[in-house]
Amino acid sequence: MDIIHLLPDSVANQIAAGEVIQRPASCLKELVENSLDAGASRIQVIVRDAGRTLLQVIDNGSGMSETDARMAFERHATSKITQAQDLFSLRTMGFRGEALASICAVAQVEMQTRRAEDEVGNLLEIHGSNVVRSESCSCPVGTNIKVSNLFFNVPVRRKFLKTDQTELRNLLTEFYHIVLVYPKVGFTFVHNDEIILELPAQSEKQRIETIFGNPTRNSYTSGLVEIKTETELVNIHGFVVKPESVTRKAEQYFFVNGRYMRHPYFLKAVQTAYTGMLANDYQPSFFIYFDINPEAIDVNIHPTKTEIKFADEQTIFQILMASVREALGKFTLVPQIDFDTQGSIDIPLPSSQPAHLPQVSIDPNYNPFHSRSNSAFTTRPTSQSWEQLYNQPEPLIPAEKSYAGDKPLLTPDEDISGLLGQYGGKYILLSTEDGLLMINQHRAHVAILYAQMLSMQACAQGVMQQLLFPEVIELQPDEMVLIENMLSDLRAIGFDLEQLSPNSYSIQGVPSQLATKSPIPVLQQVLSKVRERGADTQTEWRKEIALSLAETAAIPNGHSLTEEEMRDIVQKLFKLDSYSRTPDGKVIASCITNDEISKRF
Repeated sequence: MDIIHLLPDSVANQIAAGEVIQRPASCLKELVENSLDAGASRIQVIVRDAGRTLLQVIDNGSGMSETDARMAFERHATSKITQAQDLFSLRTMGFRGEALASICAVAQVEMQTRRAEDEVGNLLEIHGSNVVRSESCSCPVGTNIKVSNLFFNVPVRRKFLKTDQTELRNLLTEFYHIVLVYPKVGFTFVHNDEIILELPAQSEKQRIETIFGNPTRNSYTSGLVEIKTETELVNIHGFVVKPESVTRKAEQYFFVNGRYMRHPYFLKAVQTAYTGMLANDYQPSFFIYFDINPEAIDVNIHPTKTEIKFADEQTIFQILMASVREALGKFTLVPQIDFDTQGSIDIPLPSSQPAHLPQVSIDPNYNPFHSRSNSAFTTRPTSQSWEQLYNQPEPLIPAEKSYAGDKPLLTPDEDISGLLGQYGGKYILLSTEDGLLMINQHRAHVAILYAQMLSMQACAQGVMQQLLFPEVIELQPDEMVLIENMLSDLRAIGFDLEQLSPNSYSIQGVPSQLATKSPIPVLQQVLSKVRERGADTQTEWRKEIALSLAETAAIPNGHSLTEEEMRDIVQKLFKLDSYSRTPDGKVIASCITNDEISKRF
């Protein structure tokens, strides 16, 4: 008996939907890209329950005829290409003809559409690839498509969706990818009947300011400089951040021919251009647009179309790196010169030889703002009151990471009478049977505080320090969603937050460990870390909150400690299950063995 058979179209479409439509954000991307390809100048996105219940896109584009409306939902039906050769001259966002067929296979879809030359429009309703209704209707020019109950017939996929807050953040992230590259199109984003973003048609710089700017602080775009390079191979323009305006929260966007893309190789080009200008753990923000002959790129790599291959990546790497360096050289390194009136400086581009990524050796502990002491050992007392940092409950939850090859250096009950002192304001030195143990004081304190803060979160035992004058933090829409998600854990650790407006919170209290710190940068760093590392579950963001706060509150390198303070750090450190590395994998303690010392003499 034959065992191979053709799958029904409905099943094939559900399988295809697994790649094309992974979550509500994927659906939003496909629908809005269709509106842009239809020439819309105004697009409205309406979302309910983070896309689970409803995701609606309304545009004023060209609309469709009755026949086109029916054909649009067929698999591999598209108006963008007619033959394989067209893949090498693409200027449209979509071309596969899979999106609408995949969406209607896993959702309940209703579409109203009308062309300008038609008196009436067309209404089409499809549930799980089955046409439920098809009739004429009265509607404005353009297309109005509603996607309801996403994954209603694929319960396993629906079960794996994240919380509403997480899915809404993903929707906004995908929305940013589109609106940043189409500033001449007006957009509106509505969630649960509340307008989250209202974006009029504007310039690229104005669009960046509208999305990432903060009305209570200096203009966001005032910290950016423009880059512009035109070559026969590629035209590059956009904006990069000045080194003095860099923060830990980096906004990094590449676009090619009107399409958002991820490209680690080009990211390395930008990072290389900033070599020597940024402090450790800081990343540059940038908004860079490439305009290149479609024949020189391949966008048909993955259904999401965010992975793009370039025919001559190495040359573009050099052009991009030189363009960023030139912009930084003109507007940052010599800010006192007005190049608009005194002419420009011609900085030669590097040779056209293939680029090789530099081998960079970085000392993650180097801090140019702290001088290094030349004295060998110091046990000077400190004038600051460090008792507050140490009079905390003993850690109940140890740092859980362990690394292969990490050998026990000391046991919790071992005698630490061999404490020698402090070296360079950075290391605690301890004599052991095996040799000389060096402990990074900042990282050791990070590990200790991390364990304590996880314990406080689990037990809601955070000690709060009330602020005499509450401070107001202004947030972007995706950050508001994120902080709402983490609010209970932030309060458990000692923050007292109260929402003032749709885009701001009042900080009325902070954890006692951070009483001397400015609360706004601390919260911004927490949000940035959680977002950068993609923490989606409560367990994940609790760890990111604890780690970020521990890094902020820990003893800095370059600070002199008393013998009592050093002993306290060592004792608490070696009570942790994993004390040789911080929770994010940085080495805390290392032993120079007796044999290694003997070899030197």
